[in-house]
Amino acid sequence: MYTLRCVVILAASFVGTSFACEYPPLVAVPSGEDATMEELLATQAQIREYMTAMEEYLVCVNEETETAGDNAPEEYGQIMATRHNAAVLEMETVADLFNQQVQAFRAANPETGGMGMGMGMGTRN
Repeated sequence: MYTLRCVVILAASFVGTSFACEYPPLVAVPSGEDATMEELLATQAQIREYMTAMEEYLVCVNEETETAGDNAPEEYGQIMATRHNAAVLEMETVADLFNQQVQAFRAANPETGGMGMGMGMGTRN
């Protein structure tokens, strides 16, 4: 653990900057079986804002990685890649969770159909 702290401190000092990328907070996704359509639509809007903020976070991570360049310690690159990959996985998970809850809402409320709800997520690298 001490070694990892030293590597992070060394990497940050080597790059000459602290990690400036702001990680957006998660959005709470309500249960589709119990939520109203209004709640799901509000959640959908929050998730869209979250996705936009996460895209900005990914851009920031990539810019910091590029700024560090090839002279940065290998560990720094690994940390930045892990941050990037974790953010992408989280985005996909949030979209999948929301889509599952929309399906649960549709099953519990067949008369409403839940038209227009759902989050599409493409493949990211």
